[in-house]
Order: sequence, then C-alpha cells, then structure tokens
Amino acid sequence: VKVLESRQHPEQAFKVGLGLLNLSKKYGEERLDRACRRALEFGTYSLKAIKNILEKGLDLVQEEPLFSEPLPLHENIRGSSYYSEGGGQ
Repeated sequence: VKVLESRQHPEQAFKVGLGLLNLSKKYGEERLDRACRRALEFGTYSLKAIKNILEKGLDLVQEEPLFSEPLPLHENIRGSSYYSEGGGQ
C-alpha cells in the first residue's frame, strides 16, 4: 500500500500495481509478502527495491537480533548515573 500511496498520479500507482502482480507471478505471493515487509522495515517504498530484494534472495534471509542475550552484570560496567552526572571528570 505504501508503494501505491507514494505515487502522485493514479497512472503511476497502476504501473506499480502491475509490477507487483508480475513479481507475484514470478516469485510467488509468500516471497513477495516477505520482500514487502523487509522493504517496509527499511522505509523503502519502491518497486525497484522490492524487486532487488527478491532477485538477491534477501527475503529468504533470517535476520538475527544483534543481542540475543542481555549483557552480563559486571563491576566495570558504568550505569546511566555515571554519564548523567558528568562521570569521572
């Protein structure tokens, strides 16, 4: 929907819609849906971006969180109060 809404003229939105239908036929609805979700995560609202995601198989890559576990408590780790009080200056 964002791709269609980002166009100023209905004709442009129509072409984008046709492009999305063609991508759906070529890659399948499930992959197209994943590619659209990925494009939304990056704030990219163009048919070209979605097509690139599909061509490179980025919709198939599972993103892993940067930190799967919380950082351990350690005596050398400074808390937020250290920085808010001008810590150690």
